[in-house]
Amino acid sequence: MNRATYYFLWLIVIASTSPIGAQVPATTPTQPVVTAIPKTPAGEALRAWLDAFNSGDTARLDAYHRRFEPDMTVGDELAFREQTGGFDLLTIERSEPRHVEFTVRERNSPTTAYGVLDVSSAEPVRVTTRRLHVMGPNASAAALRIDAVARARAVAGAAALLDTFYVFPDVAKRMGDSLRARLARKEYDSYANGVMFAMRLNDDLAEIAHDKHLRVNYSARLLPPEDTRPVGAPPPAPSPEDQAREREFLDRINCGFVRAEQLPGNVGYLKFNMFADVDLCATTASAAMTFLAGTRALIIDMRENGGGSPGMVAFVSSYLFDRRTHLNDLWTRRTGKTEEFWTRDSVPGRRFGGVKPVYVLTSARTFSGAEEFTYNLKNLKRATIVGETTGGGAHPVAGHRIDEHFMIGVPYARAINPI
Repeated sequence: MNRATYYFLWLIVIASTSPIGAQVPATTPTQPVVTAIPKTPAGEALRAWLDAFNSGDTARLDAYHRRFEPDMTVGDELAFREQTGGFDLLTIERSEPRHVEFTVRERNSPTTAYGVLDVSSAEPVRVTTRRLHVMGPNASAAALRIDAVARARAVAGAAALLDTFYVFPDVAKRMGDSLRARLARKEYDSYANGVMFAMRLNDDLAEIAHDKHLRVNYSARLLPPEDTRPVGAPPPAPSPEDQAREREFLDRINCGFVRAEQLPGNVGYLKFNMFADVDLCATTASAAMTFLAGTRALIIDMRENGGGSPGMVAFVSSYLFDRRTHLNDLWTRRTGKTEEFWTRDSVPGRRFGGVKPVYVLTSARTFSGAEEFTYNLKNLKRATIVGETTGGGAHPVAGHRIDEHFMIGVPYARAINPI
């Protein structure tokens, strides 16, 4: 998982559903750019988050969440803190009493990010939106400026890619028509910042599709040419340097595995917050599943799991069945082909098996691959699901280049229950 991907997953988990475009007009700031955090409700929330996040202290992060974001927990923030080393504030780009835009730099690297934070108007003040968008090494907010030509190109490109790839053609047409109509009505004319414009497009798309895997992003750096590999083809192999960085990162966070323990009554409890690369993390997953194999029931906590590798989904699932089992099928709109996914014939270590009870805990933050994992076990009647409705990002997604700076992640396939 590279740095940009981790920012994306963290953004999905942290961002609320409050529409940023509807909250604050996107005019270019008229006040001088400053570096001091404003003494406003939004500024105080930003200060509190930076102080808690940079401390890396669980108790301080927990106190921040109780005060400003009581529905959130600290697990994802701690992993993100480990990845970035914390953030140094660079600039305040825009400030209103309940809205602040800012730039920060990672302490572990020269990577900079553009941030947006909004707070509620009611007391007690709560954070309603908190998002970070990676800009790149030493990039500034000036790299995010766009004009009318760029906005029109982004809308046309997004609509065309949705029409070609989005898993539901009728929904794709409605989204494309909506974006073009809004552009014609000049609703986008005030957006001069690429990140803020991408956020507005996402809000407008979400009104129709309600699909959190569908996302427009803006890159301050030039994007590489569009990938011309066939749909479903394996990605190019990462460089040895990228592999080493990935290995080192996954080692630091224990491949996302947080707890594997035996509770009173010989009940197993397993919590992991990502489905990491199975080639790099099979040993960790196997150790956790083998440790719990002898318990009489198993609780799998997916409440903070943001998804990840389909291979790891199948690998972990394999420990919960006695024999090779058909998990699900994946139908791809562009090709019309259906791919089958099965558990493994054999696994390292010991299986929990296919008879003893399994309970999966979910929340609104259970996302993507974690939703697939939960969906499979539920429909195969292998687990009892306990908790909230999951996040709404179960369709696999592929990134497409719109132009040199805008890209869009388009869900291109859907799961089919084999039963």
